[in-house]
Amino acid sequence: MMPSLNALLDEIRACEICNDVLPLGPRPVLVARASARLLVVGQAPGRKVHESGVPWSDPSGKRLRDWMGIGAEQFYDSRQVAIVPMGFCYPGTGKSGDLPPRPECAEHWHARVFAMLPRIETTLVIGQYSQRYILRECAQRSLRETVAAWREFAPRFWPLPHPSFRNNRWLQQNPWFEHEVLPSLREHLRRLLS
Repeated sequence: MMPSLNALLDEIRACEICNDVLPLGPRPVLVARASARLLVVGQAPGRKVHESGVPWSDPSGKRLRDWMGIGAEQFYDSRQVAIVPMGFCYPGTGKSGDLPPRPECAEHWHARVFAMLPRIETTLVIGQYSQRYILRECAQRSLRETVAAWREFAPRFWPLPHPSFRNNRWLQQNPWFEHEVLPSLREHLRRLLS
């Protein structure tokens, strides 16, 4: 018999697959309920999210919610929004920011979690790691090209850059993102989550 989603989440939260390589130890951060219609697939929790245990509870999360046109109350309503990153635990810091998400989460858990989210209509695919995994061969050669092709994926998938302030330069170099993508995304999410 297949376990319930709550039982699976308990199993994930007890996971120690990467215990030996995580600088702060395991603390899987994800939110999911079978009723959710929107799925947010980011990269991996940062240090602040690791400390709080609340996904996107950092400046990147505030920017993401601004991009989506929704407040924290709606974003954290697990009846509507599932948050399942590529890596569930903080991977540590490298030379130019956080390390890539650990691959073990996707390999071991994603298919099981996604199978228990039958009502998902739209997935926000945030950052290149998520786009390569979720969009597979449909992802373009670069993040810019994938995000620029958003009309080919929407409304089922919305490829987005990471909302980190490290990406301010990317946003400045690609003003079409703010002028074309975000208004359409906000309108779609307004209808989806109303």
